[in-house]
Amino acid sequence: MNTKKSMLIVISGFSGVGKGTVVQMVFESLPNIQFSISCTTRAPRSGEENGVDYFFLTDEEFEKKVQAGEFVEYTTTFTNRYGTLKREIDQPLSKGVDVLLEINVVGAKNIKKLYPDCVTIFITPPSIDALKARLIGRGSEDPENIACRLEEIEAESKEIANYDYVVTNNVARTCAEKIVAIIRSEHLRVSRQNLDNLFDEEK
Repeated sequence: MNTKKSMLIVISGFSGVGKGTVVQMVFESLPNIQFSISCTTRAPRSGEENGVDYFFLTDEEFEKKVQAGEFVEYTTTFTNRYGTLKREIDQPLSKGVDVLLEINVVGAKNIKKLYPDCVTIFITPPSIDALKARLIGRGSEDPENIACRLEEIEAESKEIANYDYVVTNNVARTCAEKIVAIIRSEHLRVSRQNLDNLFDEEK
């Protein structure tokens, strides 16, 4: 008998903070969680796969999904568009499967309005200098883009207080372990238990 309700976990963090690595480690520890694949109009980075990391769309394809009402939320950040498909969240949750969504602060705010019971976690860097070094070292950004990213980071930092949890990524493995602990702890909340069925006789 399953006495636990499915849960939506929302993870955000500054560009370059290492979210992808941390999230992958979370899945290694909690393989039953389903990743909600977002749509984006940005170009794939090295090693990224369509349908695995993101659904990479053209502006025209993205707009068609907007018009068809397929997104639960969508936004424009920096120079690209990002959106979360309704099916990527609702289908697994309806089957009792936890869903993890990696999304920016604007999207997270919108998701929280629609799924108020979701758990929101923000990943921060050890310092802004460390983050800047990571952005430069990634090699996918020119100086102008990095400057824009840093402006975006300053704006995003004002939204951290709206999250349920904040975790610093000093060491990716340690950061992931803290997030796993948060998820496991959240499942122990009384509000997430199907207590009405707790003492049902097994048939």
